Amino acid sequence: MTKRDLVVRISKETGVIQQDVYTVIQKTLDYITEALVKGETIEFRDFGVFEVCTRKPRIGRNPNKPENVVQIPARKIVKFKAGKVMKAKVLQS
Repeated sequence: MTKRDLVVRISKETGVIQQDVYTVIQKTLDYITEALVKGETIEFRDFGVFEVCTRKPRIGRNPNKPENVVQIPARKIVKFKAGKVMKAKVLQS
């Protein structure tokens, strides 16, 4: 499902014009991104939690030339943990 698919579906179900639905979805995504950049955790009850974690530095190797060692630096990543209701619904399908 794409953002466009989501906009069309919500617009049909609610009767709100697509441009307004798109604006709300885009603003929501912008605010989530903004909070993650600040290092905040985003929690939607029963849906899931987005949080920023730091991946430790590690050594990487090219499988074709294992003698070449590359140092991979630490970096921040976004981690998502599904909520209880979402897990249950996915497992049922």
